[in-house]
Amino acid sequence: MNNDTSAVLSLGVALLLGLTLSAALPADAATPIRLHPANPSYFLWRGKPTVLVTSAEHYGAVVNLDFDTVRYLDTLRRDGLNYTRIFTGAYVEGPSDFNIRENTLAPAPGRLITPWARSDQPGYAGGGNRFDLSRWDPAYFERLRRFCSDAGRRGIVVEVTLFCPFYEESMWRLSPMNAANNVNGVGRVGRGEVYTLRHADLQRVQEEMTRKIVRELNGFDNVFFEICNEPYFGGVTMAWQRRIADVIVETQAALPHKHLIAQNIANGSAVVEDPHPAVGLFNFHYASPPDAVRLNRHHRRAIGFDETGFRGNADLPYRADGWDFMMAGGALYNNLDYSFTVARPDGTHVVTEPTPGGGGPTLRAQIAALRRFIERFEFLRMAPHDELVVSGAPQGGTVRVLAEPGRQLAAYVRGGTRVSLGLNLPAGSYDVEWFDTKAGRAAARSVLRHSGGVATLESPPYVEDIA
Repeated sequence: MNNDTSAVLSLGVALLLGLTLSAALPADAATPIRLHPANPSYFLWRGKPTVLVTSAEHYGAVVNLDFDTVRYLDTLRRDGLNYTRIFTGAYVEGPSDFNIRENTLAPAPGRLITPWARSDQPGYAGGGNRFDLSRWDPAYFERLRRFCSDAGRRGIVVEVTLFCPFYEESMWRLSPMNAANNVNGVGRVGRGEVYTLRHADLQRVQEEMTRKIVRELNGFDNVFFEICNEPYFGGVTMAWQRRIADVIVETQAALPHKHLIAQNIANGSAVVEDPHPAVGLFNFHYASPPDAVRLNRHHRRAIGFDETGFRGNADLPYRADGWDFMMAGGALYNNLDYSFTVARPDGTHVVTEPTPGGGGPTLRAQIAALRRFIERFEFLRMAPHDELVVSGAPQGGTVRVLAEPGRQLAAYVRGGTRVSLGLNLPAGSYDVEWFDTKAGRAAARSVLRHSGGVATLESPPYVEDIA
């Protein structure tokens, strides 16, 4: 870049000098969220490049009849978040599972609603009558559609996670697919055999549920489907996952709209090998450090971090996880926010031990600041460029860089209290802003006129992290 060309370096809000995206497509609210054709590391939704960032409830919003979904979605919108994740009812938890107090995924006795209708025979382990896996419950699908509709009106995308393995016997005892809980005699198997293709009766039920949900939600532009939560536990086979992906594809072939399919790959990181061609989003859990992005960018699909939340009640781990992952080139981040409860659907429950994670209005504000920060950039043009940092990383800390070299650069510094970052930059005039990740606003601004090579940028004092 020539000295007289103005460029943008932002360690905060980017001042983008009117750059335009020639690849941007016109808005079409009927087209479901999908990978962006100009850069499939990110999403295209309602005509705009999109990242999904949230701090959301523990997946029970639809299946728990006592949970006020409107107040919940109003809170996400008010707090500046654009994404939530739900389970379908094939899996639920009990009140003591994982030590989660006020768990939304553990409905009170008789208050679980699932795709399957209740029979006239008592005996469901979670209270009320057993299920009839040959009949759908219209009230469930009305609640599911209403939730997705309400979310869409509030600018919120819904990840519908179809299945989940049974970590303990206590969870399998609560599933409608367990023969003890249905009148059809389906599911006389151990919990490690449920998702394996070995049992035709179970497989038929699972495929029928998948087809029904895919059909019911085909008209929504704010929905995508995840095959199974954490399939690397509980005996879930890859062949079964690929079959469910095939069922989604087969069902959508006869429908107007084609929705994005996600697959949960691993806790931490892993290299995705031989991915299903219809899967567009690879999801990881507890992906800190964010190596999963680096290891899988060559697939040219979006990479998400769609669950964290087992690192204590403080805000820092979850704020830092989100910043780290998104600055590494991730497309999606979800913190499990345990402040959303039946009694407090507005997310004001005070989270304390033994609940294993955090949440609350302060953390949500910090995570929303991350979303605003990214959206100030033309992020479709950016990619990870940690090599641009040549000096100044805090001792014991990290610096992540997302950049379009010579035009725009975002950096996240974790650790330390003040840094002098040495960045390898082309010559140019740069607007520089240091961004307070906790307050969500500028901490300092300056202009850098640079002749090329290594530029040193002095941060203001900070606590824990800065961008």
